Amino acid sequence: MPEQTIRSTRHRLAILDAATKLAQLGLNRGTAGNISVRWDEGFLITPSGMPPNTVHPEDIVAMDMEGAAQGRRAPSSEWRFHRDIYAARPEVGAVVHCHPSFCVSLAVLHKSIPPYHYMVAKGGGRDIRCAAYATFGTQELSNHAVAALEDRKACLLANHGMIAVGRSLASAVALAVEVEELAEGYWRALQLGEPVLLDDDEMDRVLEKFATYGENAQAAAGIGV
Repeated sequence: MPEQTIRSTRHRLAILDAATKLAQLGLNRGTAGNISVRWDEGFLITPSGMPPNTVHPEDIVAMDMEGAAQGRRAPSSEWRFHRDIYAARPEVGAVVHCHPSFCVSLAVLHKSIPPYHYMVAKGGGRDIRCAAYATFGTQELSNHAVAALEDRKACLLANHGMIAVGRSLASAVALAVEVEELAEGYWRALQLGEPVLLDDDEMDRVLEKFATYGENAQAAAGIGV
């Protein structure tokens, strides 16, 4: 079997494993969400309208950067922001989009996640922004998502959900889980009052520490797809 076919199959299986994990953790339900990995001058992405337990490796769709798709299924309707994130961010190797409950709760209020906890820095900056609303699957939504992700690894999507990116699929999935945990913590704190936020200087110190922590260490070790 050609090496490229072996690698493609490995990536497709990894996407299916990630989709199943996100469903098991409750970050996606039914047909919600989508996942992609950078591949062969383009990317591989989950198909449209299929729950993870019905998807087979051959259902994963290959797309190029012009938006042309190859495969027996239609690509996720959100393929545009996957493509545009890869085009804007050459370091990104995987994109995960979810509809987790606490992220959605904040997103419908158009709330970003501020620096109420130092782990907010895992999103790549001093906060986790909420992108402006646009209809799902549109170029307008993609433009808003790319803007919200500037200098960031995660964002919320107003009235919609969240996006997490990573050098590897493993790191993108792990970040999606962490962002939902942060969203839950912020949501719960808001029930009691207005959280005390960390200042910019402290968040800058945390960001400096995180520069050599976690994902960069995984990338150096070659962990994940």
